[in-house]
Amino acid sequence: MGAEIENKEIIFLLADDHSIVRQGIEIILHDIVPDAKVFHTSSLRQIVELVESKEVDMAIIDAHFPDGNSLHILSEMKRINPDIKILIFSGLEEDLYVLKFIKAGANGFLSKLSEEEEIREAISNFVKRGEYFSTTSRELLVQLVYNPNLINPLNSLTKRELEIAEMYAEGLGNLEIANKLDIKQNTVSTIKKNIFNKLKIENLVELIDIIKTHHNI
Repeated sequence: MGAEIENKEIIFLLADDHSIVRQGIEIILHDIVPDAKVFHTSSLRQIVELVESKEVDMAIIDAHFPDGNSLHILSEMKRINPDIKILIFSGLEEDLYVLKFIKAGANGFLSKLSEEEEIREAISNFVKRGEYFSTTSRELLVQLVYNPNLINPLNSLTKRELEIAEMYAEGLGNLEIANKLDIKQNTVSTIKKNIFNKLKIENLVELIDIIKTHHNI
């Protein structure tokens, strides 16, 4: 992509609800591509609109906005421009979320918790190669080959196990679950044990965390 940087004006979109984040990224972009054209938005709804109207080549966007999360619009961005490159720049835990975003169409994931030098280098790599994967992301992508449930560990549960896991996450106990599903209490205990084994967890706090993470984004 090196030659393209020299010969073509690249159109960037920076989407983040904090203007200081966008301004900081724009400074880095202009260091790498002095003639870059950069559009800003703080709204999730505007992202797709701008990708379409401004013919955006590269987008650096947050995962979360006050009006929703960007995971669900990546496919729409790619539909409008199949060649668009998308870097997620987020404060979300990389090891929990990166695979979901890559599967949805992102070309990279950069943590906002990274050091300034690492952010600069990552954005530079993204601009030049059209992708950026940290060591964490690469390791997870390799693991995914051997364990497809890594993207969503809840996929390993049966329908009944998932139903009961959700009830635990809502705060119901064994007896309440047994009454609600009209099954024996010791059956609920056995299913709970299976859920914990499959998800490799030891307590309800961990279960609630997994349910929140993989059901809400």
